[in-house]
Amino acid sequence: MYVYDEIDQKMVDERVAQYRDQTNRFLAGELPADEFQHLRLRNGLYIQRLAPMLRIAVPYGMLSSKQLRKLAHITRKYDRGYAHLTTRQNIQLNWPQLEEVPDILEELASVEMHAIQTSGNCIRNITSDQFAGVAVDEIEDSRPWAEIIRQWSTFHPEFNWLPRKFKIAVTGAEKDRAAVQVHDIGVRISCDAGVTKFEILVGGGLGRTPVIGPVIKQGLDPKHLLTYLEAILRVYNRYGRRDNKYKARIKILVRAMTPEVFAEKVEKEWNSIKDGEATLTQSEIDRVKGHFTVPQYEELEDPVPDIDDRITDNSGFSDWLQQNVKSHKKAGYSIVNLALKATGIPPGDVTDEQLELIADLADKFSFGEVRITHEQNVTLADVPKRDLHSLWLSLVDAELASPNLGLLTDIICCPGGDYCSLANAKSIPVAEAIQRKFDDLDYLHDLGELDLNISGCMNACGHHHVGNIGILGVDKKGQEFYQVSIGGSGYEDATLAKILGPSFAQNEIPEVVQKLVDVHLKNRQGEERFIDTFRRIGIEPFKKSVYAS
Repeated sequence: MYVYDEIDQKMVDERVAQYRDQTNRFLAGELPADEFQHLRLRNGLYIQRLAPMLRIAVPYGMLSSKQLRKLAHITRKYDRGYAHLTTRQNIQLNWPQLEEVPDILEELASVEMHAIQTSGNCIRNITSDQFAGVAVDEIEDSRPWAEIIRQWSTFHPEFNWLPRKFKIAVTGAEKDRAAVQVHDIGVRISCDAGVTKFEILVGGGLGRTPVIGPVIKQGLDPKHLLTYLEAILRVYNRYGRRDNKYKARIKILVRAMTPEVFAEKVEKEWNSIKDGEATLTQSEIDRVKGHFTVPQYEELEDPVPDIDDRITDNSGFSDWLQQNVKSHKKAGYSIVNLALKATGIPPGDVTDEQLELIADLADKFSFGEVRITHEQNVTLADVPKRDLHSLWLSLVDAELASPNLGLLTDIICCPGGDYCSLANAKSIPVAEAIQRKFDDLDYLHDLGELDLNISGCMNACGHHHVGNIGILGVDKKGQEFYQVSIGGSGYEDATLAKILGPSFAQNEIPEVVQKLVDVHLKNRQGEERFIDTFRRIGIEPFKKSVYAS
């Protein structure tokens, strides 16, 4: 993973000192609240329903064991002993004290972390595939390119005050685990006769106006990646609306212009800068790639001699292997996913003790590194197959071994009305009620792959638009209700879900979900997924079942 040099460290340390001074001046009454708001947002600090919320940047989701231990310490000292993993591979603290945030940022800086540009109308954290570098379907490791974009976009003076927030994702595999089609900019890595090329998508996004981003450039040479992205940002900065925040995202601009006209304007802008200062040299590309070296893998037996016996002896281990462990490009190794979705625990929440345990397990089993996933889980990317049983035993004791990855109860869920001041309704109690109703692993495994996403408001932090089943909290005359949609996907077959019909009371949602899965089980062919059943039979059978008197 990327390691700071002296310049990186100095930049982050200076930002901490600046923000400490700004906070002190605000607390002393010397800095007006409206001016301080913009400053704190650029440092990841929101004012939520009950307390401030601090969003910590985790570039492309990668963390070292040292950073995990620091996060555990911070959650104990400055928060309530837990943190929350987000769908943008970041980490949030829900209860920091405003006056202590500079101390938190200083602690983060000591382990090469920060909260810079995790909020505000700027380029946010660059996200990528949690399996980057180890996936069997990988074309090229996306992490170096995400890091190049991160370095370019951090403190970029021209894009520090965009019309609206801006999100970029990069994928380098056949399967899209980075949801590039629903980002402001999506970058797909391809290979043409052994030569790396990029495909650029623009204008995707969720929220009030969900859009699947169109492709506006194919076959882009790597040296032009940053200049082309800069041309896109320039066009957006120039033409994007600033009079209405609901129409300020780039997706609105692209739709208004049409993708073809927008692409023409980008091309014209790009032609004026394509060989300028932001042109990437091979030496710079190699410098960044040099931080993402292949671990010192052993030559291991594959398959492991006694693993079949352990599977036979323990159905829990067998279920976990089947659901949470994925194939690795290196023989003798596996990718292990820790599902933070135990029933009764808010999806994505992780305690200080669990953070420390994960750090210990990363050191013992996975070269001291972990990744945060878009699904609010954790990945250990390089686990020897011979160690899978030992790792599983450790995870069971820590309640991190739920064998439900990719199943109905592996719910993506925003904090909702329990924390967020923007939310119309609570998300966490709905997630828990669904998990309790479907707390039968045999049933879940028979049901098969199913993405269920919950958002507490139209900002769609829970990505409900791309859930196979999506649940949205709405306000009806001061009462919390929930709108249900089905048929969405955030992967390479990205589609937006369709609304079923009138909304439901909170206590009705588990039964609604039951009726939806019953339709799938009744109509599916073979091992067909829920999304495939929906695409084949359409929405009407689901509507009929749910709204039948």
